[in-house]
Amino acid sequence: MQLDKVNIDDWPELHKYYRDIESTRYTTGRPLSEGESWRIVAALIGHWEIHNYGPYTVKLKDCGTVVGVIGLWYPGDWPEPEIMWALIPQFTGQGYGREAADAVRIMAAEFLPELHLISLIFEKNLPSRTLAEAVGARFEKRMLFRDKEAMIYRHISPRNAGNGDTSENSS
Repeated sequence: MQLDKVNIDDWPELHKYYRDIESTRYTTGRPLSEGESWRIVAALIGHWEIHNYGPYTVKLKDCGTVVGVIGLWYPGDWPEPEIMWALIPQFTGQGYGREAADAVRIMAAEFLPELHLISLIFEKNLPSRTLAEAVGARFEKRMLFRDKEAMIYRHISPRNAGNGDTSENSS
């Protein structure tokens, strides 16, 4: 598996995620048209310009097949920066999400230690909750987000993971 900065050339493959009803149930809320998913991928690319960090396209190392998008995400209405993930349906449940999310968490701790990362997940999104817990995130609280109740999972920095401290603010 490899992580590359999101590129517009990845859009046709990423559209497989954005057109899928189950994949988008808890993200966009509905499958997207090609034009709508193109604009989402453009926003992922633009995120890098705004924050100097962002999502990565996850690809299989041996053949370059696109698996999905995983990385750092902090749109204007988010409560805090998060580790986000969106896997193309045929690649879910195979460990790619966990491997990539772990890599992003470790990279963020090393290069962006000032970020205190969450994952914002709607309660019924069990696969996302399972992945958050698999990479060591802990449920922190519930909050109203875009008129729906969401759950905040806090990612523990690798610096703090071994000392029993669950806060990102400790050193």
